[in-house]
Amino acid sequence: MGTPDQLDHTEDEPDPGGEPSRRRRRATGPADDQGVRAALIEAAERQLIASRDHDIATRAVCEAAGVTQPVLYRLFGDKRGLLDAVADAGLERYSQRKRDLETTDDPIADLHAGWDDHTAFAIENPALYQLMFTPRSRSGPSPLRGILQLLEATLTRCAAAGALRTSPRRAAQLILPANIGIALSLISEPALFDDPDLSRRARDAVFAAVLTGPEPGGTPTPVRDVARQLRSQLGLAGTEALEPAETALLDRWLERIDQPG
Repeated sequence: MGTPDQLDHTEDEPDPGGEPSRRRRRATGPADDQGVRAALIEAAERQLIASRDHDIATRAVCEAAGVTQPVLYRLFGDKRGLLDAVADAGLERYSQRKRDLETTDDPIADLHAGWDDHTAFAIENPALYQLMFTPRSRSGPSPLRGILQLLEATLTRCAAAGALRTSPRRAAQLILPANIGIALSLISEPALFDDPDLSRRARDAVFAAVLTGPEPGGTPTPVRDVARQLRSQLGLAGTEALEPAETALLDRWLERIDQPG
């Protein structure tokens, strides 16, 4: 016979207004925990979106999910843990949205579309976006890593076409924070950042710093440019002319040639 935490049961909760008591279901074990956890995350997200101050009340979340508050605290630790789970779920859906974006034969156009889609997502989901992208302390790996890798993949295609003036990694580390900062400014201080063309202007300024083109006062780096392009092409298409160890060594050489300074 299982322990009380493993048994499926409901409990009556008295209603101070004299209405019939509501019956709430408790989590019953690992399998049931997963469903209850998902229900709490969905209820918290709905409340977050509906709230004027972009906050939630754990009691209301539990009522919406049909569980008791001790279940919430057992699964998430506290309110902050629940909000972190809502943010992580949102980031996973956003990552899937990015993966579902159409990939064309023009990586530069895809890069522009990616920035514009990011800003559009923020404007469509202001409360959730702020929760997802506001910096927070965490002990595990950041969910942003997957989003950064998706951006880096597009930039690798740009580099393979000879259109990137720096490495895909360095370019991604510039573009993503800039996109996030602009989006957060637009949704958190719309009266202050009221230029409807702000996102496009910021996008063009950032892209001008990483994409090839005339660079006033710049010093040409043809060897670095060719090394970057070749490394990116090999990363995308590979080669059967070299053994794996030789390919790895060549990749390291090309990476070193592409280092600034």
